[in-house]
Amino acid sequence: MKFFRPMVAIILSLFALNLFAQSKRITYKSAKSTSSYYQMAVQLGENINKVTNADIKFTIEESQGSVQNVKEAPKRRGNYVFTTPPVLIKLALNKKAMFKNDNPENYQKIRALFPIPFLTMHFVVRADSNIKSFNDLAGKSLLIAKGTFGAKEAKKYIKLFGLLDKVKLVNAELSNAVTALKNSQVDSFATSGSYPAPNVIEASATTPINLLSLSDEQIKLTKRDKIIIPAGTYKGVNYDVTTTTLPVGVYTTTDMDEDTAYELTKAFWKAKPLLQKQSSWWKAVTYKNLSIFHTKLHKGALKYYKEMGVKIPQILQ
Repeated sequence: MKFFRPMVAIILSLFALNLFAQSKRITYKSAKSTSSYYQMAVQLGENINKVTNADIKFTIEESQGSVQNVKEAPKRRGNYVFTTPPVLIKLALNKKAMFKNDNPENYQKIRALFPIPFLTMHFVVRADSNIKSFNDLAGKSLLIAKGTFGAKEAKKYIKLFGLLDKVKLVNAELSNAVTALKNSQVDSFATSGSYPAPNVIEASATTPINLLSLSDEQIKLTKRDKIIIPAGTYKGVNYDVTTTTLPVGVYTTTDMDEDTAYELTKAFWKAKPLLQKQSSWWKAVTYKNLSIFHTKLHKGALKYYKEMGVKIPQILQ
């Protein structure tokens, strides 16, 4: 009996430690593997693993897009973390658009953690296509990545600019876009992702390209924010490109415990200098970007920001 009790204590301790270790495992629902957001997820996982000495481990899941990420939130348990534009959370909570048939109560447990680089629309055209503006897309083909934010946004712009019946929209996987452009199967493709976007880098490395700019009037029609992609960001594009951007954040649910949310948020900001060395898109992420959120911060994240002296709007607390 004397031997038995210590053994039980040891087993229970190991069990408790195992549960704690499991609580530090993060399932990170990202984006399509060809997108810049999937690349960000890989960078995030590697660097958070590094700054926490592997205490927080990421399992990265590919996604078909931000809408899928949000819709999965009510069904997932444990440390489910996902990326999406804040506007989609707002739509889900108000039973609008693609969430009109959903119960908004299902999305009440979603909580914000930290911002990441914003979505930036790219309209990539072959340099030899003679497409200099959106009006020049008339009679041409535009590949849009079906099921993605970029596809919905591109189609919306084409409609807003009076070109819906004039442009051949090609619904295809984003992974096919660069090859299709290179082989002249399409004249252009649209993609969303923080610049520099990997697929646009790939396209510019194999095919002479141009990027289309939006006028101030066109940007106003889209109801998106304006952003400038600097000249030289992509090979052969030696001019500033005016386009649109949409904020993106990292979220979880109240199923994540406070300690894990605190450690994850702290690890992200600790890893940011390392992330910036890998990709320039991380430089734009600051505490000021917390204003993008439309839903409350997770209690663990809020605890970290308060410790850092960050001013948090009451609506996020």
